[in-house]
Amino acid sequence: MTRDIRPRTACGLLTALCALAGALTTAHAAWTPVPGNIMTRWAADVSPTNALPEYPRPQMTRPDWLNLNGLWQFQPAASGETPPVGVTLSKEILVPYPMESALSGIKQHYDRSWYRRTFDIPSAWAGQRVLLHFGAVDWLSTVTVNGRQVGSHRGGYDPFTYDITSALKPAGPQEVIVYVYDTTPVGEQVTGKQDPNPNGIWYTSSTGIWQTVWLEPVPKARIDTFHATPDIDTGRLRLNVSALNLDRTYTVQARATSADGATVVGEVTGAPGVDLMLPVPNPTLWTPDNPYLYNLTIGLYKGADKIDEIGSYFGMRKVEIGKDPGGITRPLLNGAFVFQVGPLDQGFWPDGLYTAPTDAALQYDLDMEKSLGFNMVRKHIKVEPERWYYWCDKKGLLVWQDMPSMRNAPPVASHDSRTQFEREMKRMVQGKWNHPSIVTWVVFNEGWGQYDTTRLAPWVKALDPSRLVNNATGWTDAGVGDFVDWHVYPGPGSPNPEPKRAASLGEFGGLGLKVTDHLWNTNSWSYAGYNTSEELMQAYTELLRNAYALKDNPGLSAAVYTQTTDVETEINGLMTYDRAVTKMDVARIAKINKGIFPPPPVFVSPTSEAAGVTWKYTITQPATTWMNPTFGDSAWATGQGGFGSNGTPGGIIRTQWTATPGDIWLRRGFNITSVPAGTPVLRMHHDEDAEVYINGVLAVSAAGYTTNYSLFAVSAAAAAAVTTGTNTLAVHCHQTAGGQYIDVGFGYQPPS
Repeated sequence: MTRDIRPRTACGLLTALCALAGALTTAHAAWTPVPGNIMTRWAADVSPTNALPEYPRPQMTRPDWLNLNGLWQFQPAASGETPPVGVTLSKEILVPYPMESALSGIKQHYDRSWYRRTFDIPSAWAGQRVLLHFGAVDWLSTVTVNGRQVGSHRGGYDPFTYDITSALKPAGPQEVIVYVYDTTPVGEQVTGKQDPNPNGIWYTSSTGIWQTVWLEPVPKARIDTFHATPDIDTGRLRLNVSALNLDRTYTVQARATSADGATVVGEVTGAPGVDLMLPVPNPTLWTPDNPYLYNLTIGLYKGADKIDEIGSYFGMRKVEIGKDPGGITRPLLNGAFVFQVGPLDQGFWPDGLYTAPTDAALQYDLDMEKSLGFNMVRKHIKVEPERWYYWCDKKGLLVWQDMPSMRNAPPVASHDSRTQFEREMKRMVQGKWNHPSIVTWVVFNEGWGQYDTTRLAPWVKALDPSRLVNNATGWTDAGVGDFVDWHVYPGPGSPNPEPKRAASLGEFGGLGLKVTDHLWNTNSWSYAGYNTSEELMQAYTELLRNAYALKDNPGLSAAVYTQTTDVETEINGLMTYDRAVTKMDVARIAKINKGIFPPPPVFVSPTSEAAGVTWKYTITQPATTWMNPTFGDSAWATGQGGFGSNGTPGGIIRTQWTATPGDIWLRRGFNITSVPAGTPVLRMHHDEDAEVYINGVLAVSAAGYTTNYSLFAVSAAAAAAVTTGTNTLAVHCHQTAGGQYIDVGFGYQPPS
């Protein structure tokens, strides 16, 4: 059993908040979510009295806290306005859902805006300092309490805290006002995939408060932060505790207990601000298969008096680059190579955008990723709330954490933008330090905003030597860090590992299936499209089979499939955007993701990958009966597959087909003595749209293009049309621009 973080007093419950907090001047009944394009099933569980009520910081808990999520007053602001102290604002917004989201009740972007609410301080907090915490506010915020400015913050992805004690009134309702400024510019601001004009791979922006806002009473002398670094080689946890308002008489006492809390594992006492070595003898190691978490209690003492105490947890694990038994450079977990397979996880929601509607929804994606057989997840250019990493720690998922990107092309010219980017990266690394699930920091994605890579990758490694660093996933490798990384769509593909850098496939796949009634809008796209779940399953099986083959040659160590869910117009997800439909059979995917594959197909009409297969072909429009077995093709030309133009990705060109735009029609016969047992499949590489017929019956209709060979499920009617003796395979491919290629084989997938 691992640690379960939950509020430990009534003050931590939102029902208590409703009783204690000062009411807004407008009625709660006025709030309603704005109808979205689509919504998740968890949206029905959201209301002003239960907006993300869970304890927001599981890595550092105290018993008393007060959740300020719920309805706040809201209205657009103008440049230079003074805070609207004591003024009732014109709208309401449900915090912490970003203003552009359906769940906010606003569903509109404003560059400048005001948030306002009142609250009461519990009488039990008398004599303590009061901290006001913000999980994240995008992008620039200024906070005023009872008319006094308590601080400003820049950056949309990291938490920040103000001590508001001196701004509080002795009694009665307290007022907090938050000013937000965010234009979500496409340029030198850290925005990830947010875009003011969403399209393609760019999504709706998330402005304003998008993580939990909460209050916490603390003593004046208190624990501020801590870093815990496991050392499995010596059986110790290196612990450094930072505390505030101290003199030299203060000490720190830390205790580790077993996951069930029944056994004291180790204790240590020492000074704040120095490395303390907490014994963890014969540690149970944290892995995706056994995500064992120890409990951790840290107390601050003045003499024998306990002044402050926090609860936490940790996992004992080690991440490094080394050699496997075959001498290939690998990422090692606890000294052993684990082939890391996981999805690209964007962290977007149709109803909450950057903010999951509920904690159950947040968990659902991770539970599905585990159920689908993944052991890793790449958090794609977004930083999540603390509870997301807590669940990764607890459920057992290796996390590759991207630094959210700027959007401009290199070089980044502005000194201020570089300074801010590095400030936010440092906050991310230091703020997420204690999560055992995080094993890799990703500095840049595909060159977006990339600069000074040879300086920044070693800088991140120096900030956190306990984890691996990917200098740039895809596109522009600078030869530094722990990985050499490619993106290949659909792929797969692999760079060669280097003496000190492992090979990773940072993105591949993007296989799409459109699920009617679960679309953001009808203008959807994917890297490769399929018509049925079984077609998608066949293609996914082949894709992962090929990825696993790269593990041994040339030595691929990690593969990131695009992606967990559909996102807005992208339909590349394993699940629909609303999480209502998983597009393929979960048990079958789980086996495949773990490298357990069905037997490969046996082809009765092979492709031309290994050797050229002879076809009859024409580039002139034939009669409408061209696909029928009785059609006369003696006037057509004869050539060997594949057919296409030089330079087409994944193509093996033996016969030139270069008309642009243009069409090609192919026919060939094949003989079978008996219809094999198993599932009929096509193996095809097409660029672009292709139709394949067996004995005149449509077997596959594939839109778009592929960049490599993939498996396609054959229609039931075409499967039934196969007979003993001579059969006819007929293909039409239409090409508009760019590369062009067609090659097809037909066979049977043996029963598992």
